[in-house]
Amino acid sequence: MSSNGKSHGGNQSTRDVICNAGAGAAAGAIAATFVCPLDVIKTRLQVHGLPPGQKGSVIFTSLQNIVRTEGFRGMYRGLSPTIIALLPNWAVYFTVYGQLKGLFLSQDGCNQLSTVEHMVAAAGAGAATAFSTNPLWVVKTRLQTQGMRSDVVPYKSFRSALTRIMHEEGIRGLYSGIVPSLAGVSHVAIQFPAYEKIKSYLAKKDDTTVDELGPGKVAIASSISKVIASVMTYPHEVIRARLQQQGQAKPAGVRYAGLVDCSRKVFQTEGLPGFYRGCATNLLRTTPSAVITFTSFEMIHRFLQRVVPQDKGSSQGKPDDDLSNPQPKDSDIKFENNSEWRQPPSESKKTALNKEQLSRH
Repeated sequence: MSSNGKSHGGNQSTRDVICNAGAGAAAGAIAATFVCPLDVIKTRLQVHGLPPGQKGSVIFTSLQNIVRTEGFRGMYRGLSPTIIALLPNWAVYFTVYGQLKGLFLSQDGCNQLSTVEHMVAAAGAGAATAFSTNPLWVVKTRLQTQGMRSDVVPYKSFRSALTRIMHEEGIRGLYSGIVPSLAGVSHVAIQFPAYEKIKSYLAKKDDTTVDELGPGKVAIASSISKVIASVMTYPHEVIRARLQQQGQAKPAGVRYAGLVDCSRKVFQTEGLPGFYRGCATNLLRTTPSAVITFTSFEMIHRFLQRVVPQDKGSSQGKPDDDLSNPQPKDSDIKFENNSEWRQPPSESKKTALNKEQLSRH
């Protein structure tokens, strides 16, 4: 995201890792809290489709139904697992993304990555994030959709859900939906290069650097890039949500054999619109979420870079005074009277004393 750390030869310092991970985790938690009600609606639309006899606005009707049947808490169902998932999700993503960007920069010996390199770095970070956080997203999906099924024993908590899925379905249950999740790497592979390009364009237009863009310009770049990526890659989210949820719906739900089988059945029963169920809600959720996440990340990252101390050894044994005011070497004393090699007064006195002592001998 930030261009800081390009001179590290592809290896981020501990300070860079702390700044990236800390800013990413904090930004993800802030965004999740703001948009949780829309996330609940989006997930339910993906899994169960439109309610029968739906009239009027899907979003407002869904909110009313949730509040009426489940209370205010229903709008924030799954917030805990969402935050628990997002903390490592963005922490892992931004850290790996920064590492891969630094690696490409060190290999190319230039100060700017190409679009392809941005895409590879984003895709690599997305794959690492998918593998490390998929079980958390499975739990989050189950918790957000269980209120719609009276024939399923509900999970009592995040820990209860995680334990039951592992006991009843094994490791495969925790990694259900991992294939479409990996397919979803295409989302960040589109979003992040677009974000970087838009930031560069805005910085060039304002005659500044990307690290000095204001929150408003960061918000513009993040919103445009998110809309582009979401519209292009949304179908994989529908498939992923249905595969993640089906383990809980075994007694009565439709069984999908896998990614291809799920895609075929969705198309046969719902047509092309089935792949875009909840897309409008998703855009209303993800666009402000992306704005909050990216803007928060950039601002928190800049703050952490100011307050987190440099790694030990970055200026080892070289006090600031010595670095800014280097002392002349002994071999340069002969240039004492030269205007380009003026000795400090203290050194001149020492030299004069040494000459006087030598003359006495």
